Amino acid sequence: MHNWLLPEYIEDQLPPVALRMENLRRGILNLFRLHGYELVTPPLIEYIDSLLTGAGSDLDLKTFKLVDQISGKTMGLRADITPQVARIDAHLLNRQGVTRLCYAGSVAHTLPDGTHRSRELMQVGAELYGHSGYEADMEIQKLMIDALKLTGADDLYLDIGHVGVFRGLLEYARINAEQAIPLFTALQIKDVSAIRSLTSHLEPSLQNAFCALANLYGGIEVLDEAFRQLPSQLNISQALEELRAITNEIRGHAKINIDLAELRGYHYHSGVIFALYTSNHPKPLAQGGRYDEVGKSFGRARAATGFSLDLKEIASYFWRAPGAKAILAPYLKNARLAEKIGELRDAGEIVIVDLPGHEPHRHEYDHDRILQQNSQGDWVIEPRPQTH
Repeated sequence: MHNWLLPEYIEDQLPPVALRMENLRRGILNLFRLHGYELVTPPLIEYIDSLLTGAGSDLDLKTFKLVDQISGKTMGLRADITPQVARIDAHLLNRQGVTRLCYAGSVAHTLPDGTHRSRELMQVGAELYGHSGYEADMEIQKLMIDALKLTGADDLYLDIGHVGVFRGLLEYARINAEQAIPLFTALQIKDVSAIRSLTSHLEPSLQNAFCALANLYGGIEVLDEAFRQLPSQLNISQALEELRAITNEIRGHAKINIDLAELRGYHYHSGVIFALYTSNHPKPLAQGGRYDEVGKSFGRARAATGFSLDLKEIASYFWRAPGAKAILAPYLKNARLAEKIGELRDAGEIVIVDLPGHEPHRHEYDHDRILQQNSQGDWVIEPRPQTH
């Protein structure tokens, strides 16, 4: 084994993907800034107690752990930036009103999240704190859609659900947390026969409601069906009304798919959950949801909703058509040439100076134009000569 080989599911980012990632990072963070989101940069490592507070067992399994040589305490290499940002809002900023924060940074997972996915992600996201109404969820989802449009992804559709529907049914049926675990699992795979068996002790109307939940997915008409088939319990009705209000606003920005049995992050999220897909990519491009309970773990409960995306994966699949390539300039001690190169760079052009002795390797430069001196002594841009 070569000592320079990287671990499995860890890779270098080479040109041009690395450049696309950086350009997208700048573009998306600027989009966030224009919407009033302030940039924060949490540390890559923290004490494990703080890093996993309120994050649930799933994140614990994903987190690399190490011992701090100074304190002897266990530290973690972050697997998700969202809990760190919640800590900053609740514990450091301590604002009373609405706070909008955004971030971009690397996270590491102990295992790949699916086949052929990296264990090192470039997580970019936005979080909105301090507003419990659906207006915050709607703002975050529109921002997520706009961010994905910057990447060149098209034909977007939003997959949306609400954990309040399932929780409302559990409360109405008086099913405790331990009894809910197998029912939760059956719902995730939409196994109606297993759901019917697990709810056989309930009255028929409740049993039918749990079974119906597995089939309540599709377009916005699903909400009308849900109102007909599910009990008129306060939490259920409130969750469905929130979904109706959000989807009425979002449907002009992306196609809508409602799935009331989708309970991703059920133990972490507290309300609306969502993921953004495109028709030509099997995995979600971005995902998020409401997580009002996390701030309580840091000493201050705050309404919270947000989303994140993996910039590394997106840059590998989606990007806008590149603009002009570089201009190749000769290496000469010429004041007019130096002035021209400066002007071009100030205008945003990439100018590569061809250092002496490397003529045979000019083809390795990603350029489509050259800088040449004309008969009047002016430096002008010419198309790159065709080579055969």
